Amino acid sequence: MSIGCYFRAKLQEIVLAKFTVSNFKGFNSDFVFDLTKVNAYEFNQESIKNNVVNNAIIYGKNGVGKSNLGLAIFDIVSHLTEYNSLSELKNASYLNAYSDSDYAKFRYEFLFGSDKVLYEYEKKNSDTLISEKFEINGVELAGIDRREGPQARIEFDGTETLNRELTNSKLSLLKYIKNNTQFDPTQENEIFKLFYDFVERMLFFRSLNSNMYLGLQSGQSSLQEDIIERGNVPDLEKFLNEAGIVCKLKVEQELDKEVLAFDFDGKTISLFDVASTGTKSLVLFYYWLQRLKETSKVSFLIIDEFDAFYHHELSAMVVERLKETGIQFILTTHNVSIMTNDLLRPDCYFLMKKDAIQSIARSTSKELREAHNLEKMYKADSFNVQ
Repeated sequence: MSIGCYFRAKLQEIVLAKFTVSNFKGFNSDFVFDLTKVNAYEFNQESIKNNVVNNAIIYGKNGVGKSNLGLAIFDIVSHLTEYNSLSELKNASYLNAYSDSDYAKFRYEFLFGSDKVLYEYEKKNSDTLISEKFEINGVELAGIDRREGPQARIEFDGTETLNRELTNSKLSLLKYIKNNTQFDPTQENEIFKLFYDFVERMLFFRSLNSNMYLGLQSGQSSLQEDIIERGNVPDLEKFLNEAGIVCKLKVEQELDKEVLAFDFDGKTISLFDVASTGTKSLVLFYYWLQRLKETSKVSFLIIDEFDAFYHHELSAMVVERLKETGIQFILTTHNVSIMTNDLLRPDCYFLMKKDAIQSIARSTSKELREAHNLEKMYKADSFNVQ
């Protein structure tokens, strides 16, 4: 297989398999999120890719760190890309208040088909990198530890002339390599480019009526402008009606801009003036759904409190729409009504405490089957996170 064909074939196989973080916000010691512990269920098999959980929903009480877990996973975009970064990653609470360490540690394990990629690093704050290490199939191809000095280790083919002395701790070693190398067409180099492409297409957003997101570049247009410019107003109307929001939409001129409006038999009112919080949240989801449907636009998705304003039937519909994209996604919620084998499976629902997270399949000695009522078992305290 040619390197180009290899690149295209692997593009659809990449998954985050395991993530570990410590000394970041609420995470003191190592907090491990392992997506490789899957069971041999014969239902909802599309929720597993390459023996890794591809569709995950996280449950946990308020304050256990569900939002911070999403921010921790997306810390990687703050130094490897030029893309949008939330203020939560730059404030004074970056490091854990109880930790004795001066550095936050992050470790990512990816599967690229049969190839394993490890990237780990330490940070003093959101901007300052202390160490980095990048491996493919157990072979280190790039690394630096600035506590020992500015000398970097770089083993990629085609990087022989690169300067190995990196004194700028705000510059990622991997970003330096990516921006200053004409890569030879080797398998390791193509995997590195795949890795970088994956990170640049990661997306995190919150299900609120303001477009707060992290990662993927979405363009300069506002939410309304984007939907109108793309000619998606009829499709949005259809989407809202399918979600149970009976309405008719049109485009109205308001001062110097066009806006979305409800059409009440000829009388129009701006959508965002009268829509409920749930409807606004749904329009925001639709905005991002269009990018999820675009080939190779989004590689990995986290939606925090994805259904905070949804009825449970609407929440289930949103999950089904996300499953159709094939993208690896992680959702956080408090809605146990969608903890059902009709939607996902026991190894895809995760229970989170402050110091641990595991699937409900791993949280009971009972052998869970498709007929089990997971919501009822959850409410009866049948699951215990170790």
